[in-house]
Amino acid sequence: MGRVAVVTGGTRGIGAAISVRLKEAGYKVVANYAGNDERANAFAAETGIPIYKFDVADYDACIAAVAKIEAEQGPIDIVVNNAGITRDTTLQRMSRSMWDEVLDTNLGGCFNMCRAVWEGMRARGFGRIVNIGSINGQAGQYGQVNYAAAKSGIHGFTKALAQEGAPKGVTVNAIAPGYIDTDMVAAVPANVLEKIIAKIPVGRLGKADEIARGVEFLIGENSGFITGSTLSINGGQHMY
Repeated sequence: MGRVAVVTGGTRGIGAAISVRLKEAGYKVVANYAGNDERANAFAAETGIPIYKFDVADYDACIAAVAKIEAEQGPIDIVVNNAGITRDTTLQRMSRSMWDEVLDTNLGGCFNMCRAVWEGMRARGFGRIVNIGSINGQAGQYGQVNYAAAKSGIHGFTKALAQEGAPKGVTVNAIAPGYIDTDMVAAVPANVLEKIIAKIPVGRLGKADEIARGVEFLIGENSGFITGSTLSINGGQHMY
């Protein structure tokens, strides 16, 4: 039986691609979701991947969910912190709740999930954590001070936690995707999308499976010497 891997936000977009690829690679995958029951149930029926509904922004919910997953599926050796939301607007229009929601989910969710699995990983002498950041956490983006701050925080969180996990066989890495061909990007007006693609040296949007392949590499048994790193997968749009 493969190692148990939990993918947060794992039933849609990049998360779904990660879940499917890891299952195909032989991992025992569990996908978390927060709200869309219909979409999540359809994903589970199509892929055979078990789904667990909980809000990664809720610390107690994460602790309870991890305990339930481990009781039902086995010890969690891999966590992919992919869950994220946006509440985009300029700072002058941004409410405190729009700031808090994004920070609590995108960055707080990383803390909550890592905290829930950390002691078990350290005790077993093996763990792989991959946090999904963003090109906008590296370069910034107009109208996204909350999102950029959260994603930038993920990159710092990754480097710091990697130092704690290294002596115990637990690696912590990040992936910073560029613009990926997901439903969220597809909703961007065509004229805006055209300008975005014009700034990508390879001349196209990325594919969700290209992010998933990066995750598969970082969680591998033979990837134990890679920790504290951020893998940028952005078509050359931002070289950092």
